[in-house]
Amino acid sequence: MLAGPEVFAIGVGAAPALQTWSTVFVAIVLQALPYLALGVVVGALVTAFVPDRALRAVVPADPIAAVPVAAVAGAALPGCECGSVPLAARLVDRGVRPSAALAFMLSSPAVNPVVLVATAVAFPGQPRMVLARAVASLVVATVVGWLWSRFGRPLPVRRAAHHHDGGALDVVTHDLLHAGGFLVVGAACAATLNVAVPPTWVGAVAGVPVLSVIVLGLLAVLLAVCSEADAFVVASLTAFSDTAKLAFLVVGPAIDVKLAAMQAGTFGMPVAQRLGPLTFVVAIAATLVVGTLL
Repeated sequence: MLAGPEVFAIGVGAAPALQTWSTVFVAIVLQALPYLALGVVVGALVTAFVPDRALRAVVPADPIAAVPVAAVAGAALPGCECGSVPLAARLVDRGVRPSAALAFMLSSPAVNPVVLVATAVAFPGQPRMVLARAVASLVVATVVGWLWSRFGRPLPVRRAAHHHDGGALDVVTHDLLHAGGFLVVGAACAATLNVAVPPTWVGAVAGVPVLSVIVLGLLAVLLAVCSEADAFVVASLTAFSDTAKLAFLVVGPAIDVKLAAMQAGTFGMPVAQRLGPLTFVVAIAATLVVGTLL
């Protein structure tokens, strides 16, 4: 009885915050869902009907030239990053250099047309954000590929990797359910950050340029939002600079918790333990350089 008024008062006081949370959450999901679905469908069609040999044929034999060409070729595969890992495994299995396959895997979720259009919609009137995302992501894919070619190790492909052999419908069903779940989680986390984290804390982090870039990079790793939807999630974090938001857009499609698990399951834990930290460090460095220039 004595606690009743206090509990009721807390509930009343929390109502505006709950309304704000639900508004941000629904807005992010509704904005991102059409692009997520489009990316999944197009990526599924490419995966199901474009032979691996057609993608492999465009990669030069020279190891130095093969990496940037493979990175640019990533634009040909719209879709979720969860589809890029098994595709990279198939390419390695059929003779593509590991460094080129990694470059393709890192670039395709970030530089394909669906993702770039979604980024333009999430950041209206900011074409530099779209350009910066494309440039920084290509730099990450190329640099990681070159470093792996020089210092990396072979990519042993585990046959247990899921290759979506059931056709386009199987790919659409798997990727949409998989990526949609992460979209909901990411939108909920973004809404919670907007409501629950005190503005003074956000301002303290957002006000430090390098720290804010690292924090949003780590947040991208933890939230694991699909690349078709991540721009809508980070655009809602208005306290952060565009360079910090760029870190979220560059890091997330290249390395996050789900990708690390998929890479470990596909190529083995030793590869994942090296590739994950390398990708994160290169992505943060590329973000700082490209963000400063653009």
